[in-house]
Order: sequence, then structure tokens, then C-alpha cells
Amino acid sequence: MADPGVPAPLLRGLYVPVITPFAVDGTVALDALERLARDSLAAGAAGIVALGTTGESPLLHDDEKRSVIDVCARVCEERGAQLIVGAGTSDTAKTIEAVRALAGTPALAATLVVVPYYVRPSQAGIVAHFRAVAEQSLVPVIIYNIPARTGRVLEPAGMLELAASPNIAGVKQAIDSLDTSTLEILAGAPASFSVLGGEDTLLFPLALLGGMGAISASAHVCSERFAAMIECGLAGKVDEGRRHHEALLPVVRACFAEPNPAVFKGVLHAQGRIPTPDVRLPLVNASAGAVERALEAIRRAS
Repeated sequence: MADPGVPAPLLRGLYVPVITPFAVDGTVALDALERLARDSLAAGAAGIVALGTTGESPLLHDDEKRSVIDVCARVCEERGAQLIVGAGTSDTAKTIEAVRALAGTPALAATLVVVPYYVRPSQAGIVAHFRAVAEQSLVPVIIYNIPARTGRVLEPAGMLELAASPNIAGVKQAIDSLDTSTLEILAGAPASFSVLGGEDTLLFPLALLGGMGAISASAHVCSERFAAMIECGLAGKVDEGRRHHEALLPVVRACFAEPNPAVFKGVLHAQGRIPTPDVRLPLVNASAGAVERALEAIRRAS
């Protein structure tokens, strides 16, 4: 039984970091984006993440970003779902501007803020960055810990310090193993702090070990099965969840065979769900072979 004196976690379940589909003329295909968001929620997702890595956020213009937020916010508000918006940069002041610009966004539950990249701050600098952003943000902050992209990892001491801080709701832990650091965070974080899986091969074991869900790009496909797997992990249904995990593992591997989100876009286009498979440079479209291998893995898992 939950302790009535401990705040419930804000974040629980599956969140889909929706891609940004492009039309033939290169503009954002807002109708297709809306359909993808609705499909994800109908399949059991707790919410949508707009402007994440999978959404190619660094490659969108400011007006395009606002349009993406508006579409996702409308869908989430209609469905009573949670919206998370990515707003992190390598500059603390610009990140604060970005999170404060989200004021008034319907259904907004939290903002996803990446560990500062390129400038390679110290652990103390990373902690100070998140404290400064959280103090100014009008909604709770989710730490995005993804060292493969940022060149820096937030270690357990700093993570647990932030986990006990006001207005920080959780972490997307995109680490490519269930390492000692992740286990220390799971063991030491307060119950109100949600550790969300961000490495799609490890979503089920992380949920079994105390994680509260996932932000999963792979859940664009086989969405109902990913949602069911996460719920099994949260409920401790090991055998049923393992069957989902084992079936979905080839899907994850195939969909990440080339730089994200190219294969997902190729698959969604082949399924008739988006108008083109296009990504923006410096990304390039997925190869035909990668898309076909992913489609075959999806067929086997469906």
C-alpha cells in the first residue's frame, strides 16, 4: 500500500516521443502528426512527448516547433493525456527561455531537459543547470540523461540530489545498460521521482526493478504491445511481460539499425501512416533494406 504521506509520482506508464512527419514539399505534415498522436494514445500510451530527439527538434524552425506543440497539446487535452515537451539546450539561459515560453500550453505536464551537450560541464555544473531551469519552469522538469548524444552523464550523486529538489519530476534514463549507476538511482530516489526507461532494449527489466515507465520511440509500432509490456513490468507480471519483451526485442533492434528516426519514418510511410519517409539533413532517409527488415520484425511481433 502506498504511503499516504508520500506524493504520488507525476509520471507513470508509456510515453511516445512522436516523430515530426514531413509532407512532399518539406513542410511539417500536421494532419499526419495528429493521427500519430491519437493512435499512440488509443493504443494505451499515457502521454505524448513533442520535440524530443525522435521528433528531430534541432532541425525544426521555431514556428514549426510551435505548430508541433499545438497539435500535440490539442490531442492530449481532448484525450485527458499528459503532454511532455522537449526544451533543453546546452545553454542554461536559453533553456530557461524555452521552458518559460511553454506557459499556457494545454495538457502540459512536464518539460524534458537534456543534460547540456558539447560544452562538457562538470557534475556540479550539470546539477546547477537543472536547478536553475527547475526554479524558473512553470511545470516539472524531466532530466534527459543520454550520454551517447551529450558526451556527459549525470552520475547518481547529482541525480539523487536533484531528485529531492522541488519541481524535478523524473529522469529519462537513456543508458545502454542496466549499470550500477542506474541501479543506485532506482534504489535511492524518492517515490515521487519517476525513473523512465529511455533505452528501448531495457524497458521491461527497468520497470521490474522500480522504474515507472518509459519514453519509447519504438512504441510508434506495435504500440499496444509496448504499452502492455510496460504495464506488466509495473505490475510485476514477469512471465507475461517477458513474452512481450522477447517478441519486441527484434523490433527495437531493427528500428534502430540506422540513425533515429529514419527507420521509424520509413516504416510509418510504408504502412501508409505518414506522407513521406523523409528526415532532414544531416540525417538521411533509411535504406530500403533496413525498412524491410524492420517491417518483417514488426510482422513477426504483431
